[in-house]
Amino acid sequence: MLRLDPDNRARALLAAVVVGQLLLVSAQVGTHAGPSVLRTAVASTVTGLQEASWFLVGGLRGIFGGYVSLRGVRADNARLMQENRELKAQLQEARASAAGAESMRALLEMRPHLPWRTVGATVIAGSVSPDFRGVTIDRGPADGIRTDMPIVVPAGAVGRVVQATGGAATVQFVTDRSAAAAVRTERSLAEGIALGNGDGTLRFEYLSATADVQTDDLVVTSGLDGVYPVGLAVGRIVGIERAGTSFARVTIKPAVDFSRLDTVLVIVAPAPAQPPAPPAGVAR
Repeated sequence: MLRLDPDNRARALLAAVVVGQLLLVSAQVGTHAGPSVLRTAVASTVTGLQEASWFLVGGLRGIFGGYVSLRGVRADNARLMQENRELKAQLQEARASAAGAESMRALLEMRPHLPWRTVGATVIAGSVSPDFRGVTIDRGPADGIRTDMPIVVPAGAVGRVVQATGGAATVQFVTDRSAAAAVRTERSLAEGIALGNGDGTLRFEYLSATADVQTDDLVVTSGLDGVYPVGLAVGRIVGIERAGTSFARVTIKPAVDFSRLDTVLVIVAPAPAQPPAPPAGVAR
């Protein structure tokens, strides 16, 4: 144990006595405000500690309140984002419904002007094979649908039925790689065969070397294949390449936008045959 020598003990005792005297005097001596110096010093110290503690508590309360508010803002943002997604989905559904209604309206307006008997159908599935361009419709043999019946929309020829079973049928687009249609240009009546390229376009084959074809010529069905009736729009010529005096390649852009098909018409019966004209002078 540390022991102080007599001189150090005397000094410590003297310091303690001096401090005690000072505290006693401070407790007895008053300030201008009235209370003693000691009481004033203690009060000032306590007041400072209280102010610091209140400041600390206020700061912590502000931080906690901000945290709670931030959580509330995050919850509101999450709710608003979910509502935004739901509204976008509803808008897409409304657009799809409007597009479907518009297509149906166009078909209904088209039907009275067609010379053929038709059946309306809805597209229910697309092709799952990259090697086949076509769709499935919700009409089948029970609705009078048979193989090779042509499919049309107001824009023109879509394709033909290649299979019909149950209550559905598979439609091959005119742009499919194995599709073909007898066609001619509307302007010059140059005839040939439109073959699908499998990439969304067609090519005009078997053209005469002297055929009069030009870019932007409208290509329509000629009726010579026994599948498509005469006059259905197939597309327009967008490219002509020659090899000497012959045509190397004539490209047709289809008239129909196959990516937006939802309703179609199936031609189930050809136009009725026109009765022969009576001889001149014979009453009808």
